[in-house]
Amino acid sequence: MKFDISTIFWLFLIIAALQPLVKKRFLVAMRQKLIASFEKTRGSRVIVLIHRQETMSLLGFPILRYIDIDDSEEVIRAIHMTDPDMPLDLVLHTPGGLVLAAYQIAHAIRMHQGKITVFVPHYAMSGGTLIALAADEIVMEEHAVLGPVDPQLGEYPAASLVKLAESKPISDIDDKSWLLADVGRKAIEQIRAQVGSLLGGKYSAEKAKELAGILTEGRWTHDCPITYEEAVNLGLHVTKGIPPELYQLMSLYPQPIKHQPSVEYLPIPRFREPAHKP
Repeated sequence: MKFDISTIFWLFLIIAALQPLVKKRFLVAMRQKLIASFEKTRGSRVIVLIHRQETMSLLGFPILRYIDIDDSEEVIRAIHMTDPDMPLDLVLHTPGGLVLAAYQIAHAIRMHQGKITVFVPHYAMSGGTLIALAADEIVMEEHAVLGPVDPQLGEYPAASLVKLAESKPISDIDDKSWLLADVGRKAIEQIRAQVGSLLGGKYSAEKAKELAGILTEGRWTHDCPITYEEAVNLGLHVTKGIPPELYQLMSLYPQPIKHQPSVEYLPIPRFREPAHKP
C-alpha cells in the first residue's frame, strides 16, 4: 500500500489534533483512579477543587481560574450524592474567588454531618480559606499557606475604604467615596458574621469571635500568606502532613506547558544515604 506525501501530511494533522484529546482522557482516567483509591483508603467522599492557570488553545493568553458558581454547584451536587454520615475530604488548591460561591461551598460542607477534612497541599487563599474554615480539620503541607478573608470592593480593600472615610470630616467626602465606605462596612460585617458561623461549634464562642475579627478586619494585605506555624499560633485547628497520594493527584492537574520552563529539575527522589556507623 502506497502513501503519497499529501496522505502522510493529513495523517500527521489528524494524529496531532487527536493527541491533546487522548492525553486529556488519559489524565482524567488516572485522576479518577487515584481519587477512588484514596476514597477507599480513607472511607470517605473525596472532592477535589483545583484551579490552575489555563491558556486559550488558539490565542495563547493565560486565564486565571477561581472559585465560581459552577464550582459551588458541582461541590453541592457531590455532597447531595454522599451519605450524610460519610466523612468528606476536600482537596483545595485555589487563589480564591467569588464570596457567594465560596460561602455556598463552605456552608454546604459545614452542614454535612460526617467529619470534614480539608487538605491544602500548596495554597488556599481568600475564598479557599473561607471554605477551609468550615472543616473540622485543616491538613497543610509545612510550606502551604492560607490567607485573610477580608472583603474586597473591586481593586480596593473594604477595610481601607472604611478607614479613609473615617479619617475625614463628612463634608470632605464625596458621594462615591461615602457609598464605597458604606458598602465596605456592610461587607466586613457580613463576612465576619459568616466566618463566626462557620467556626461555631468547633471553637469556643470567644475564640470564634476573635478569629473572625482577625481574619476579616484588614490587618494584613489580602494576599498575605498565613503559614502553618502562623495558623497554629492563631489557634486554628490545623495539622501537618499531606498524604503522598495527594501529591500524585496534584501532578495530574498540570500547568499549561510554557515555551521556556521557569522551574526545572530531575524528577527523581534525591536523599542522602544514612551514614554507616563503625
